[in-house]
Amino acid sequence: MPLSDLETIRKPSSSAHNEVGISRTVRDLPPADYLFKIQSYSLLMDTGLEKYESNVFHAAGYKWKLILYPSGNKKSNGNGHVSLYLTIADTEKLPHGWEINVNFKLFVFDEKNNNYLTIQDADGAVRKFNEMKTEWGFEQLISLEILLDKCNGYLVEDSCVFGAEVVVIGHSGKWESLSMVKDPPQASLKWKLENFSKLVNNYYLSKSFHVGERDWKLRVYPKGNADERGKNLCIFLELTNCERFPSNRTVYARFKIGLLDQLHDKYYEKTANHWFCTSSDE
Repeated sequence: MPLSDLETIRKPSSSAHNEVGISRTVRDLPPADYLFKIQSYSLLMDTGLEKYESNVFHAAGYKWKLILYPSGNKKSNGNGHVSLYLTIADTEKLPHGWEINVNFKLFVFDEKNNNYLTIQDADGAVRKFNEMKTEWGFEQLISLEILLDKCNGYLVEDSCVFGAEVVVIGHSGKWESLSMVKDPPQASLKWKLENFSKLVNNYYLSKSFHVGERDWKLRVYPKGNADERGKNLCIFLELTNCERFPSNRTVYARFKIGLLDQLHDKYYEKTANHWFCTSSDE
């Protein structure tokens, strides 16, 4: 399968209860956090050095290192491959019982095509770094056959570049709750405005009436409001005493506003629904 295509490989995970996949894709954008160039890669392999640790780099508020096995981690199914791991550094400075949830990507630069082979856990898997497990990565990052093949662009003039991108999944503590009431409380208000034709104020408020845990009023604009001024009578339902509730609290209400036709003793009614909040209470 060409490396330019999406490739997902299933392999046993460190957990006995499930499997974790490896996703390989290609992208033009370089890694956001760290690049690690190795010159004379073949000489590094010839030394017989089992592994090499990069310098410390900062990402997502923590310190990290890359650990490279140039000829593969032979103790962990890495034969014939490059093995590369992300490890957290300076753990002695972290509080006892620490745990960090991380989604990370590792990279190999393809100089021939000027893009990056991107290796990550499939399905957006998140790895837990903690006191017992400070290192995660890929035993089979890329095969040595593909890396060393001069037809590919991963090893050019005996040099190659690896990279890392780290995202820490933190919890902000912010949340919200939506509660719906099957049989909500109901109430009604009758309000008579005397001498309507002589009313001069822009609007008038009714007395407060209580429904459930909240108080409400009617707001009437005798000569209309905003674009309706001088055209229509405007009546609004208004939530009051908003200061008693959190500033981001909203209340959904279905309501009916009616105007009595006193000549025929029947109401002209309109039904509406609205999310009421402190910043828009009518």
